[in-house]
Amino acid sequence: MDITERIADLAAPGVEATGLVIDGVEVHKAGKRSRVVVTVDLPETEVGSADLDAIAEASRAVGKVLDDADLMPGEYLLEVSTPGTSRALTERRHFMRARTRLVVIDLVSGDKARGRLTDVTDDAVLLDGEAGEVTVPFGNIARGQIELELKRIEED
Repeated sequence: MDITERIADLAAPGVEATGLVIDGVEVHKAGKRSRVVVTVDLPETEVGSADLDAIAEASRAVGKVLDDADLMPGEYLLEVSTPGTSRALTERRHFMRARTRLVVIDLVSGDKARGRLTDVTDDAVLLDGEAGEVTVPFGNIARGQIELELKRIEED
């Protein structure tokens, strides 16, 4: 088990206690110290954004685990954040978290599909676009991207 997996395994209970889940862990050497980047998010069943207080609590929990387990030799810089809207949607769980958002999907055929992500099934995503509701099977998706909106659907 590599260091990123060990960090994720040890930190998961503390992060989950804050209502978040670990989305990814990266460790980079930065001179004499290491930079540990832990990405947290709401569980895939949730819609919305992670609360800043929960992110701060998760950061403290991860820091305590790293210090107690003495996993990082020497000094390290810990960054705990969310994936943000710029993350590529490449896995089912990414699309689950993007429900209600406006997305653009690059299809393996080279075409694009655009619309509001209304649902995610085991094998497809459902978009509500200009042409109505469209089902896009995961096998046809190269990647997706959330389109940044200045006015969210909840404000309509």
